[in-house]
Amino acid sequence: MSHESDDIDEAVAGELRLMDPRVRTSREAARRLLDPEFVEVGASGRRWTLEEMLAALPEMSGGSTDAPRYEPSAMAGVVLAPGLVHLTYETAIGGRRARRSSLWRKRSEATGWQMYYHQATPVPPEAA
Repeated sequence: MSHESDDIDEAVAGELRLMDPRVRTSREAARRLLDPEFVEVGASGRRWTLEEMLAALPEMSGGSTDAPRYEPSAMAGVVLAPGLVHLTYETAIGGRRARRSSLWRKRSEATGWQMYYHQATPVPPEAA
């Protein structure tokens, strides 16, 4: 297996962990997966910083073990540069779909792979 595919696998694993309700409700676990310079543009169009996301994540969709969970599909990744992976995929939750794009970066072995940027774009039913 090539080093690039290992990097993509690590980013995919991190992305999937961030969809886990146990991670979404743990500020510590989520912080380990989000880069200190993290920014998200959500499906609502809102821009989120790291601290805003950590505060809101437990209450967001997919944050409860007894509620609907994100169902990812068509996940693909590419290494843009050493230590930088771009993932694209779609999610469905509670009848809503979104196309998603994430940048994962690894600044050191100590930090490991962390999500640096995420954007979600809603998919209207007629575009599905």
